[in-house]
Amino acid sequence: MKTLMVQGTTSDAGKSTLVAGLCRVAVRRGLKVAPFKPQNMALNSAVTPCGGEIGRAQALQAMAAKVPLSVDFNPILLKPNSDTGAQVIVHGQALTNMEAGKYHDYKAVAMQAVIESHERLGQAYQYCMVEGAGSPAEINLRENDIANMGFACKVECPVIIIADIDKGGVFAHLVGTLALLSEQEQDLVQGFVINRFRGDIGLLQSGLDWLENYTGKPVLGVLPYLHDLALDAEDAITIENRTDDAQLRVAVLLLPHISNHTDFDSLRLNSKVDLRYVRHGEKIGSVDLIVIPGSKNVINDLAFLRSEGWDKEINRHIRYQGKVLGICGGLQMLGQEITDPLNIESTQVRTQALGLAALTTELGEKKQLTNVSGQCLLNGKAVAISGYEIHCGQSRGEALAQPFIAFDEHPLGIQKDGFISNDNLIAGTYLHGLFDNPVASRAILQWACDEQFDLDGFDLAQHREVQLDRLADMCEQHLDIDKIFELKV
Repeated sequence: MKTLMVQGTTSDAGKSTLVAGLCRVAVRRGLKVAPFKPQNMALNSAVTPCGGEIGRAQALQAMAAKVPLSVDFNPILLKPNSDTGAQVIVHGQALTNMEAGKYHDYKAVAMQAVIESHERLGQAYQYCMVEGAGSPAEINLRENDIANMGFACKVECPVIIIADIDKGGVFAHLVGTLALLSEQEQDLVQGFVINRFRGDIGLLQSGLDWLENYTGKPVLGVLPYLHDLALDAEDAITIENRTDDAQLRVAVLLLPHISNHTDFDSLRLNSKVDLRYVRHGEKIGSVDLIVIPGSKNVINDLAFLRSEGWDKEINRHIRYQGKVLGICGGLQMLGQEITDPLNIESTQVRTQALGLAALTTELGEKKQLTNVSGQCLLNGKAVAISGYEIHCGQSRGEALAQPFIAFDEHPLGIQKDGFISNDNLIAGTYLHGLFDNPVASRAILQWACDEQFDLDGFDLAQHREVQLDRLADMCEQHLDIDKIFELKV
């Protein structure tokens, strides 16, 4: 198997997008290609067919490569649950929670898992497109590195460095990054890609010539700024959703530890929906639907919600017959109480929840990771729905007698999920991705607006395919693709 690694001068330089584009180009060339990210830190994740958890970017890249999701695509996933700590997920399964200092010492062990995954991929694929993390030039993180040059040196693969010119200082970023690498690491760097360029390329040429002469490394292409490129994000949240003819106003509470905000991509892209993330210091205001999203730290995020006064706004919204939907951690917050006897998230054993549903939740060590399908039961109708579960809490109570979903078949034998309140104003579910299917999304939107408008769901899968092909077209047009696929150390 041939391996190529994309590293960036900064976070959000375009690594994930470039790897996705190259994966789709490889498919067009008849190659069986695997995406790979040795170590990922993100709260957006996906569930593999075997019941493992990987970063959302690697799931997107797998879709670009047209291959099934595998835990080997992202052997180490870190999900932050505090400013200094994270849940450590190895080969798709949660291992433990670690503080940053302890994980730094653990990285030598983590590298073994990374190499095992890479070797397994080598037996099944012709090509491996690797995404680095952050920047390889972070001096304080270079010891025992597994995310960038540590991995590249271990497998001796060629490296491309990408930089975002839209941020400014692109030549300083590229030259400075290269200068901070060791001689061995510099030898692995086979060229540069400049991302998000706007304007006349002729005006950039003198800078490209200088960069090549100064570093002795080729510029492999300049990618233009792709307006309205909408693909699953690793962490960054698109706050604004400007639409002139919206018929439904939706507010999503932007919690400090919000997880899987990709749940709302299809709403953000729907021209009939005005989606707004409510940030710290903002009021929810007048909307049709309030969504309490998933959270990696439900107890702390519940305290944050209260500190913002959003609990009072939610109660007022319900009094005026507004709709509320809780997803995963949001469902747990809607209940009477959350208990954490093993201190999974907090030293607080019992926490009073919002008291809007007759259910209680107990947090535990075992995480439920499943892909599921069933029937959404809103509005007295049964509509096909599918999605995935990622949660470590178990909820019980009278509210669950009127479920949100009846499962067709569940890997754990569970028959139903979530709840719908007796007054039809409040609903909750553990299911992520519930808006991605246009039929199910339509049913939820119709519930949210009391069927006042004819609201269609947005086909996110179809849209994603169009965007991936658009991205691959851009790569083929603006990169020296033949040279990139021939790179070697």
